[in-house]
Amino acid sequence: MSSTTLSSTLQTGHIGLNVTDLDRSVAFYRRALGLEPMREGTEPDRRFAFLGREGRLVITLWQQSEGTFATGAPGLHHLSFQVDSLEEVRAAEQVLRELGAEFAHDGVVPHGEGTASGGIFFTDPDGIRLEIYTPKGVDETGAEAPTKSAPTCGFF
Repeated sequence: MSSTTLSSTLQTGHIGLNVTDLDRSVAFYRRALGLEPMREGTEPDRRFAFLGREGRLVITLWQQSEGTFATGAPGLHHLSFQVDSLEEVRAAEQVLRELGAEFAHDGVVPHGEGTASGGIFFTDPDGIRLEIYTPKGVDETGAEAPTKSAPTCGFF
């Protein structure tokens, strides 16, 4: 069996999410992540928005769903966004609290016991699980990992 040879710069491109209310989701992602609209589709049965930052597409939103995100179904577990510092995580947490986001844990928590990385775990308006984290500095806060035997990001 042969494998495909891909560029050494392989990385995640944009993320596509189905949403129930495009206007509500665009407002949430603009405020929560600082994303700006790059393109929008406004036909009643084909509404979508491309959101990005500094000319780079990050998330595409497609209004073609009903209900809420099914955490028990196969597929997406969560989306994670990395920032450079603990201060940025805390600033994002404040904005998300103002938006009324639901959090899985109270405040910034480590990814595991004794790890320097960690962040906040929350849901968007459709219940999609999201994380904003920093790779360093959380170990200095004294916060305990919510689960001692497994990665925090895997079980929320």
